[in-house]
Amino acid sequence: MRSAVVVGAGLGGLAVAGALAGSGWRVTLLERADRVRPEPTAVVLWPNGVRALRALGLDTALATISTPLADGGVRRPDGHWLVQPRPAAAERTPVIVHREDLHDALIAGLGDRVELRTGVTIRTVRATPDDRPAVGDGRQMFAADLVVAADGTDSVVRRHLAPTSSVVSSGCATWAAVVPWYRAPQAAVDHPSGGEVLGAGYRFVVAPLGEHGSTRRGGVYWAATAAGAPRPEPPETQLTLLRRWYAGWPSPIDDLLDATDPSALVQHEIRELRPLPRTYAFPAGPGGVVLLGDAAHAMPPHLGQGACLAFEDAATLQSLVREISLPDALARYDRA
Repeated sequence: MRSAVVVGAGLGGLAVAGALAGSGWRVTLLERADRVRPEPTAVVLWPNGVRALRALGLDTALATISTPLADGGVRRPDGHWLVQPRPAAAERTPVIVHREDLHDALIAGLGDRVELRTGVTIRTVRATPDDRPAVGDGRQMFAADLVVAADGTDSVVRRHLAPTSSVVSSGCATWAAVVPWYRAPQAAVDHPSGGEVLGAGYRFVVAPLGEHGSTRRGGVYWAATAAGAPRPEPPETQLTLLRRWYAGWPSPIDDLLDATDPSALVQHEIRELRPLPRTYAFPAGPGGVVLLGDAAHAMPPHLGQGACLAFEDAATLQSLVREISLPDALARYDRA
């Protein structure tokens, strides 16, 4: 039985661990945090991400937790349209899903061939011609036929193997939250298509999570982006700043910010990789190491492709290791 070590239990790591286990591999999944838990926000999956999840065998689960996201158009802060809402064919319509629902679906897909270990901080990486690839935490080495680095933007594995790629700030920060239905403003409930508003250095996106009254984790998801560094203030003060920055913007932005529980607010600095790695696969022994998801190609969230491309990476890797020898699969993964 072939074996793999997956570093990182985010969305991409969970997806590839389940994919390899479903193909008959024995998988060890290593996570730095003491608990594996997602952010209480949402993610938009574009058609390529949906196709990737279907290829991974998660189409049934996705259908029960996702909601088609109608085009809500793009407006300016004064309410004038930049892009009018446009209908799209079903196969070109993105879906939105609560991260906790997606996380639960990926956990359920791991099966019994995945050993999950938490509280493991990777410090060393071995990728030499004569030994099996391995990663270590200073106390133990985890060796396998394949090591998958899915450890995010600050990937330790990538820093060892592709040191010329650096994480740089995009010059802005993002805030996001889900307002549950029982707190959601009526204006957001009455306009279920959501939409996007673009200003000079500012952006605000609104998207509903299912129909009001559905049994899944529902509500209204919003995400705001502003130029500058993340704010060090408490969440309550950050919400006050957001209300000031977005005052007078089209409904339901003011009401959504007022309805947001400070404990639900998630803030991140937006960062990306520059330059991208020259290669995404590193041969070692009988197999090698591959980079996946943000560890391979971290990008700003306004592109809407972070999770989608992580799932594409997982589906691509699963398909290749099923069809050809591991060294050839790694070479083709890199080219793809």
